[in-house]
Amino acid sequence: MDSTEQIKALEWVEGKLKLLDQRKLPEREEYNLFDSAEEVAEAIRTMQVRGAPAIGIAAAYAIVLAARKQYQTSAKNWQQAIEVELTLLAESRPTAVNLFWAIELMRAEICKIEGDPYQPLLNKALQIHKDDLQANKKMGALGAVYIKSTEGVLTHCNAGALATGGYGTALGVVRSAVSKGLKVVYASETRPWMQGARLTVWELYKDGVNATLIADSAASWLMKQGKIHWVIVGADRIAANGDVANKIGTYSLAILAKHHGVKVMVVAPTSTIDWDCPDGEAIPIEERDQSELLNPVYKGKVSAWNPSFDVTPADLIDLIVTEKGVVERPDNKTMQPLRL
Repeated sequence: MDSTEQIKALEWVEGKLKLLDQRKLPEREEYNLFDSAEEVAEAIRTMQVRGAPAIGIAAAYAIVLAARKQYQTSAKNWQQAIEVELTLLAESRPTAVNLFWAIELMRAEICKIEGDPYQPLLNKALQIHKDDLQANKKMGALGAVYIKSTEGVLTHCNAGALATGGYGTALGVVRSAVSKGLKVVYASETRPWMQGARLTVWELYKDGVNATLIADSAASWLMKQGKIHWVIVGADRIAANGDVANKIGTYSLAILAKHHGVKVMVVAPTSTIDWDCPDGEAIPIEERDQSELLNPVYKGKVSAWNPSFDVTPADLIDLIVTEKGVVERPDNKTMQPLRL
């Protein structure tokens, strides 16, 4: 089962970045073309493109657009001038470490270039995109080994082709497991942006997977009935000790899983690991506008708290699956082989 051709969150087309506007799904499949880094940064901030790997890839392509503009404006000073766009991109979403990872890879490439930067930087962005897709497929195969066909899995948010360069991290494992016989797949709705209800269910439907949608608050009752054996999620940032920042609600699911004897699998490329971040306490958590939660009738009358992510401690996680291998019972020691 392969969604890389059927579902493309982003694509480089004739010198522009083509993004599927994920805010419009599942009602409309609407694509937008971008030819400036400023536009891409806004697309990241407003969640037209989302998911840590996809954000990093989008930023890499945005830097190609920025370099082309700056070189055309001033061939001598483009490397200095582009720092404005790099800063703008870095400020678009604070939690997803893949964003900063991609920017630094592109910055290192910028330092090597003499002359027109367009093709060298485009080649680098395309390679980042290709590498992510290959990593997803490898993680899918590695994670699926742990899942029996008779078990049930629950995924939270959307960590599929829409959130990556293709195929997906958590959904990559689900896809691989389904191809080996897994039949019971649940998706939580994932409030307040409803990424599970709008995006994950849409992806799995496109794949022909018969997934069952549940309300976020129904997970504990489903676990008590013995219908869930694995919670499988992606990650936006993983600390050096294995603590994981992911979509708000992941921590709650991990606590519920611990109580009910359900295992937790986190699936993410090693680019999601922030080795400079010792533990989850050091991970910046994005707080989005309260208007995403509040009905307009309450504007100015009622306040809301709207964190986009939470942190799940490593001791609640059974497996972290990466393209470099699987870490069982993550901690400072077991995470270290992934640095090699």
